[in-house]
Amino acid sequence: MSTSRSGLLYGFGAYALWGVFPLYIKLLEDTGAIEILSHRVVWSLVLVLGLLAAARNLGKLRTLGRRSYGLLTLAALLICVNWGVYIWGVNNDHIVETSLGYFINPLVTVVLGVVVFGERLRRLQWAALGLAAVAVVVLTVDYGRPPWIALALAFSFGAYGLVKKKADVDAVESLAVETAVLFLPTLAYLVVLGANGTGDFGTAGWGTTLLLAGCGVVTAVPLLFFGAAAVRVPLSTLGTLQYLTPTLQFLLGVVVYGETVPPVRWVGFALIWTALAILTAEVLVRRQRARRAAVDRLVLDPTSAA
Repeated sequence: MSTSRSGLLYGFGAYALWGVFPLYIKLLEDTGAIEILSHRVVWSLVLVLGLLAAARNLGKLRTLGRRSYGLLTLAALLICVNWGVYIWGVNNDHIVETSLGYFINPLVTVVLGVVVFGERLRRLQWAALGLAAVAVVVLTVDYGRPPWIALALAFSFGAYGLVKKKADVDAVESLAVETAVLFLPTLAYLVVLGANGTGDFGTAGWGTTLLLAGCGVVTAVPLLFFGAAAVRVPLSTLGTLQYLTPTLQFLLGVVVYGETVPPVRWVGFALIWTALAILTAEVLVRRQRARRAAVDRLVLDPTSAA
């Protein structure tokens, strides 16, 4: 199998697994969101440390440096917020709104580029952000409140991606540090639950216990798939595949779990989808023009390729 083809399969697998993750979380519907989050942290750390030990890469954790550890500590706090809000949203019948958060995320990334890096927006990017702003207003009117679940997910994950980019650490080592930062408080929380007899691990049946322990696997596997895809296919391809996750989540919310989407809410989603289409088209056209310009320079000056 070619590298690009295997990369596409890895990418599809990663985003598909993230897209159907609500099915897993819903199996733990009677378990508190913080308890699920805590098990996700604890078992993810156990798994990634095992993977690093098997690959004899544990030593890499000692070479990261203070800057990387500082950035990954911030990343840990951001992903903790993201995971917690996501789990709560899924198990409180807000899957459609969680999907909205990941539809909005690429637009948030553009905003962060302006705020953090001082990037200048082009006309189509301004148009996309304008449509997104109108969509948030429409959804606020429909929900009777700001779509805080979607906004919290979009901004926490967007900021998380930004911090991870600055840290520039491989996926497995990064997840090991992030979960290690959160390990002691989450473990302490689980110990308290166990001492009070209010935790579900080991008391709510083998099914629930295994599902809680399996949170580490369902966290790490798509991340490893994504890491494998990132080195095999262009980022533009991954950027297109990323919409698979919220699309699957949206379909699960509407088709499988019967969440209602009133007409006004459809208008809000349609505005977001239109904004994403504009943003994606702008990126693809710009990259195509850059490739053509590079080819033209090569034709005019063959020595430029040296």
